Amino acid sequence: MLEIKNVTKKFGSFTAVNNLNLHVKSGDFFGFLGQNGAGKTTTIKMISGLYNSTSGSILINGYDIYKEPIKAKSLIGYIPDQPFIYEKLTGREFLFFSGGLYSIEKKTLKKIIDEIIEKLEIGDWVDKRTEEYSQGMKQRITIASALLHDPKLLVVDEPMVGLDPQSALIVKNVLKEKANNGAAVFMSTHSLNVAEEICTRIGIIKDGNMIFSDKTEILETIKGSDHHNLESLFLHLTK
Repeated sequence: MLEIKNVTKKFGSFTAVNNLNLHVKSGDFFGFLGQNGAGKTTTIKMISGLYNSTSGSILINGYDIYKEPIKAKSLIGYIPDQPFIYEKLTGREFLFFSGGLYSIEKKTLKKIIDEIIEKLEIGDWVDKRTEEYSQGMKQRITIASALLHDPKLLVVDEPMVGLDPQSALIVKNVLKEKANNGAAVFMSTHSLNVAEEICTRIGIIKDGNMIFSDKTEILETIKGSDHHNLESLFLHLTK
C-alpha cells in the first residue's frame, strides 16, 4: 500500500531524511519511531504530499504522490500532531465540511458521521463550537475527519497527544480496527509502550537514516534478542 523508494529530503545543506526505503502492506500497523529531530515528521509530510522529496519516490497503492497527487491523496487519511480545525464551526459542521472535500453524497455522509461519532464517543460535545474544545477533543475530531472516506492508508503523527487515558484507549481501538479490516496504518509516536502494544511492525529512524526495520510482528522481533521490551531495544539503537 505504501512504498518509499530511495527518498531523500534536504533543506539547504541539511539532510533531514537520507535514502529512506520502506514498504508498508495493507493490514500492517507500522510504528515509526525516533528521537526528536530524527526525521519522522518530515517523512510523514512527504507521504501526505505536504513536502516534496529532494529525490526518490513515494507510491500509495501504486500512485506516485507527486505525479498523481489527487488519486494518491484520495486513499490517505492524515492525522497531524497538531489538529487544525475551523473554530467557528461545530465539530459536526467540520465533519460535514471535511466529507464534502471527498465528494461524499450528503445522505451517505450523514450516516458515516453518525457512525463515527458513536465509535469515537464524541456525541456529548460534537455540536459545540470547536473553539470551546480542549486539545484532546480537537484531536478526536481530527481523527474522525480522517476516517470519513474510508482511507486505505492512515498516516498518523503522534495520535495520543492531549488525550486522557479513556480517549487514548478509544483511539487505539479505532486504529487497530482499521488495520484489522485491511487498511495500512503508518504511525509516528514517542510512546514506546503504545507502539509495543498495538503495532505489528516497527521502524526506527535516527539522524534521517533508517537504522532498524523488522520483517515480522514486533513482539516476535524482540523475542529472542537481548532486549526484553521495545524501550530497551530503542534506547540501545539510538544511544
